[in-house]
Amino acid sequence: MAGLNIEILTPFGKIYTDEIKSCIIPGMLGQFQVLKDHASLLAAVDIGMITIEEKNGKKITLATSGGYCEVENNKIKLIVESAEKADKINIERAKDAKTRAEERLCSKQSGLDSDRAKVALARALNRLKIAGLKI
Repeated sequence: MAGLNIEILTPFGKIYTDEIKSCIIPGMLGQFQVLKDHASLLAAVDIGMITIEEKNGKKITLATSGGYCEVENNKIKLIVESAEKADKINIERAKDAKTRAEERLCSKQSGLDSDRAKVALARALNRLKIAGLKI
């Protein structure tokens, strides 16, 4: 009997693929969980944490910066801007990105795209949170 399969794709390639028990995904209106035999679904993915429970019960967490999720015939396909496993997050790079975004938001510079800076800050804070740092 076939199980639930997942494939996570970014512009840089395939990040993760396996047969799993479940996946919790950050949707635009909150988290949602996908289990075997889930109804077909197409949803936007928000900045947040993807939690995968593997067949052996081990949990994997990934930071994502948003994208799309398709569920059909016991296959989850996540097409996202980025997906980083918690233990692979470059903490210094995330701290630097947080600092840069905060500086841009505090700047009175004309022509500053504050929405872009807010998204950059949210991504950096998410990466630090998933890496396990208190922020």
